Amino acid sequence: MKLKIMKGTVYKSTGSWYTVKTQDGEFYECRIKGKFRIQGIKSTNPIAVGDEVAFKIEQLGDDTVGTIYGIDDRKNYIIRKSVNLSKQTHIIAANLDQVFLLVTLNNPTTYTIFIDRFLATAEAYDIPTVLLFNKVDSYTIEELAEIKYLAELYRNVGYTCIGISAKSGKNVDKVKEMMVGKTSMFAGHSGAGKSTLVNALEPKLNLKTTEISGQHLQGQHTTTFAEMFDLDFGARIIDTPGIKGFGIVDMEKEEIGDYFPEFFKLKGNCKFNNCLHLDEPKCAVKEALENEEVAWSRYRSYVQMVTGEEENYRVDIHDVKK
Repeated sequence: MKLKIMKGTVYKSTGSWYTVKTQDGEFYECRIKGKFRIQGIKSTNPIAVGDEVAFKIEQLGDDTVGTIYGIDDRKNYIIRKSVNLSKQTHIIAANLDQVFLLVTLNNPTTYTIFIDRFLATAEAYDIPTVLLFNKVDSYTIEELAEIKYLAELYRNVGYTCIGISAKSGKNVDKVKEMMVGKTSMFAGHSGAGKSTLVNALEPKLNLKTTEISGQHLQGQHTTTFAEMFDLDFGARIIDTPGIKGFGIVDMEKEEIGDYFPEFFKLKGNCKFNNCLHLDEPKCAVKEALENEEVAWSRYRSYVQMVTGEEENYRVDIHDVKK
């Protein structure tokens, strides 16, 4: 039995097996030893796609089997709390250069509370996020006006927003340009078009896609685990399962406002330096809100996060004022 020690990047995780790619371009199927699971990592998956790992290769008869025994420090990672298993957390991916969040107005609807929770989590872990408003070729004039309104709202906060159509190819080249030389993750609800977009960027991947279920207007889960792909134009993409809800993890309520860039800018003007922007007097955020310098939908998302209203993800995107 010969042992060989190697380093590589996790490209795929199924929960029990990890596909690891070495610098030489070789792929190995690896497992982790049981004790690895309890080294102070409270997530359902101690190792995520994008992790740099050390592993040992053993030749057992005709099979080459890898065992992961070490993980390098992460540059960053993105994590969510399962909505159903409130004590369980899940690391979606690690060592990202950027995230593209796909937003759709309907079929399925991406609510602003979901967008804002995702953006706050990405801010907390220092991951730049780009909003891709997908399916723009399928909207009515009124719906396009709504998309423009939302894109303007998030541009004002400082986020890059691009209207795209993964199906027709509109602005897919813009996304491609932003991906060159980087590791990017695509995220969004099931049915938002992640796999269709990856296929538009790299047709030979031919990722499985499904139509929206007409009965529930929800996407079918086509990706069941995260997986990284090397793209021909010098980029790496992590495709992820569709996310229904996005529970925030490990955030103290005093720091949540710091992950809303427009609130963070105003924080220094509040009367109290520990202002939660709720009922405190002379709060610069509340004043900006009354003057319509801060979006009501963003403030409402913030209040839900601070007060811990974890269950209410389905907030009406149209009800912006109240």
